[in-house]
Amino acid sequence: MNRTHRWTAAPALALLGALLLGTPAVAAPVTDTGTTRAQGLRAAGAPKLSRAEEIRRAKVWLTANNGKPVPYSQQETWSDGYRQDCSGYASMALRLPKSGPNTVALKNDGWTKAIKMSELRQGDLVIKANSSDPDHRHVVVFDSWDNGKHTSYHAYEQAGGVGTRHTSHTYGLKDGDNYHAYRPVNLTD
Repeated sequence: MNRTHRWTAAPALALLGALLLGTPAVAAPVTDTGTTRAQGLRAAGAPKLSRAEEIRRAKVWLTANNGKPVPYSQQETWSDGYRQDCSGYASMALRLPKSGPNTVALKNDGWTKAIKMSELRQGDLVIKANSSDPDHRHVVVFDSWDNGKHTSYHAYEQAGGVGTRHTSHTYGLKDGDNYHAYRPVNLTD
């Protein structure tokens, strides 16, 4: 695939710092998807795990709070070092670096690759990242289809006012809701 490259201010600042400090600097090109080569390498280097292990990890937060779900918070981290919001939860399930990439980074920084909703398998993510308002972004961990017609599915999520839960959703199944399917690159099966 032929990709166009553009340069951002961050590599230019790194080069300026290198010139002033006398240390080598390498600028990372940004691809047309907004992912730098360094981000892609970092994501590709995430610990490998199976879908079964990811789901086992997702289930832990259902009862990790003295038998109750982990409460939702965009500011707090749980005792395992992950943010208690939806993207922190997905990052925990996928064993990504703590405290976890945010929802936009899960979509754009090489941690996942886009797939069709019809291709969803257990452990894939359904993400809404295209909002300028962080309160209108979300990610869930797909578990299974509710029926053969694929009109709804069960997913694990960290939701405001509820905390961790396993529930039925239609995110991504209705035109225009801005939810899309993504496959984590560190899954082994």
